[in-house]
Amino acid sequence: MKKIVVALVTLAIFTSCQKQDKIAFVDNAKVVKEFNKKKNFEAKFQTKIDAFNKKADSLDKAIQMEAQAFQTRAQKMNQSKAEQEYQALVQKKQMQDYQLGNEEKLLKAEGQKEIDTLVKQVKAFVKDYGKKNGYTFILGANEAGSVMYGAEDKDITDAVIKALNGDSKEVEESKEKE
Repeated sequence: MKKIVVALVTLAIFTSCQKQDKIAFVDNAKVVKEFNKKKNFEAKFQTKIDAFNKKADSLDKAIQMEAQAFQTRAQKMNQSKAEQEYQALVQKKQMQDYQLGNEEKLLKAEGQKEIDTLVKQVKAFVKDYGKKNGYTFILGANEAGSVMYGAEDKDITDAVIKALNGDSKEVEESKEKE
């Protein structure tokens, strides 16, 4: 009986000495949204989008003006010549739409590639942050519900954003010095 009591006391001591897991969560969307590098990228990328839209509008206006001029000329042409010019105008518009479509696809792909890179940077940062701060787990909260509930004191989103943006400022400052 004495051995059982000693074994239970020993087991209780070992159980109480076990380290508690340090667990927290972050709001993935908020971290990425508040990441300064992402905000900077979006501002720069918006300039590209605006330039593309301006170019597309300009080309559309040029085609419209050409079409109006054609309509005026077509009244004075014979039907076969008018049809020929009309077909040339339609082909020009189709080619323009094709080229703009390709440019738009490339622009979207460029944007998505950069966003993917930034998301990878955030994930790597959170992993490193967890290691440095002794977390066993850092869960990601998102719309899909990977964290259905988390106590507010376990939400480290703002701390991660602050550290992430502090880190990105340091990186940007060191790049500027080079």
